[in-house]
Amino acid sequence: MSQTDSSPEEIKKRQQDDWNAVSSGWEKWWGILEQGACHVSERLVELAQVSAGKRVLDIATGIGEPALTAARAVLPGGSVLATDQAAAMLAIAERRARDAGLDHVRFLQTDGELLYEVDDQFDAVLCRWGLMFFPSLDLALRNIHQRLDNGGRLAAAVWSTPDKVPSISMPMKVARELLNLPPPPPDAPGPFALADIQSLQQAFLAAGFRNVGFETTTVRFTMPSAEDYTAFTRDISAPLAALCADLEEPRRQALWDAITEAARAYAGPGGEIIMENEAICIVGER
Repeated sequence: MSQTDSSPEEIKKRQQDDWNAVSSGWEKWWGILEQGACHVSERLVELAQVSAGKRVLDIATGIGEPALTAARAVLPGGSVLATDQAAAMLAIAERRARDAGLDHVRFLQTDGELLYEVDDQFDAVLCRWGLMFFPSLDLALRNIHQRLDNGGRLAAAVWSTPDKVPSISMPMKVARELLNLPPPPPDAPGPFALADIQSLQQAFLAAGFRNVGFETTTVRFTMPSAEDYTAFTRDISAPLAALCADLEEPRRQALWDAITEAARAYAGPGGEIIMENEAICIVGER
């Protein structure tokens, strides 16, 4: 059954299972991830005009970003509600906030598209690499718009086109070629579902947002070796983990070996793997 043949509920349940399955990998590699991605969280906070005393909602927080970055920006007097549908990811986020002494962050396991359990109003909503996975972007944007106070802002990051995001697209391309899999349906939720900037802007406008703007930024991930890159990918990639779930071990190992070889094309002078990826930051005002 393809993603487009599935109901939204089935898609979300599959996503929930997939992200729970890689939660420990995200915790393991968090330092590497944030070396490349922390500036995206910081920029979203700036675009949403998050400052002291503000009330912030972070949707699809994963293991805590940009919620924790926002939590530091709203002091004193502000608050952050961080949501995710994957309980295992959210538990790690909560532990990270507690360890950082950020006790003004609340956590809620909920559907980020529907937001049924979110009753509050907010000055800002943030979402870093989450909107692409919603079965209905239009529905999600309308619900977010309703939970913003007048003048409040939504700032989100999504990935650009596959050719500009090798960290994600390369291993998926290798997997599809090796396993002889068809490409995903063009309208299926996934990492590159919102790479068309014009369509994304139109979706924001249709949901009622004003002053919609965007910018691109580079996200650089650096790994010590091709083998480390493969270990990183194996541990954190929910879509790839789902593809590999039913493979027998010899075929699975062949896939990891093929990804390692493909990663060598991105080797720097010392053998380290350097991948530069393009992210799109978009902001709209209620």
